[in-house]
Amino acid sequence: MKRRFVVLDRDGTIISQRPYLSDPQQVELIPGAAAALRNLQKLGLGLALVTNQSGIGRNYFNETRLEQIHRRLGELLEAEGIVLDGIYSCPHLPDDNCACRKPRPGLVDLAVKELNFDPREAFVVGDDACDVELGQQIGAATFLVRTGYGSRVAAEGRVTPDYTVNGVYQAARIIELLLSADSGRRQNAQRP
Repeated sequence: MKRRFVVLDRDGTIISQRPYLSDPQQVELIPGAAAALRNLQKLGLGLALVTNQSGIGRNYFNETRLEQIHRRLGELLEAEGIVLDGIYSCPHLPDDNCACRKPRPGLVDLAVKELNFDPREAFVVGDDACDVELGQQIGAATFLVRTGYGSRVAAEGRVTPDYTVNGVYQAARIIELLLSADSGRRQNAQRP
């Protein structure tokens, strides 16, 4: 069986929401995010970060700066015993009509190709409507976190995620329960 993955948004989901974050020193983990990611990894799940970064297309920062931000994020996570399996970002503007900007599945398609997982068996966790829509497009279980833009998105009711949770830590607990239930069903199905 293929390893299952959690597809995570970045800003407002695992790090504090800062419009067009361009300073690596401003990367700050949301309280509880590190423990949640560590627990997900202990469950044997892969972690793929998928993020829209139109600040590049708007010339607010460049790819080198984005790499520095992701290096800083990696350092903070590594200090907590967490390693992301992959980071995938879209540098395009919303009007560019690219295949990689969420909610389009281009970045997940790339992650699937590189990391070899079934997107329909994944869990997508994010704080915006595009994250929920992405998860629905690929057939994954969707989690809207109330951190970042999530409270506003939940109140607007434009999207219907499978789960609306307070943060990634609560999503991790529900994912653990879902995995346990799946395991029980598979064991029962294998019994004569």
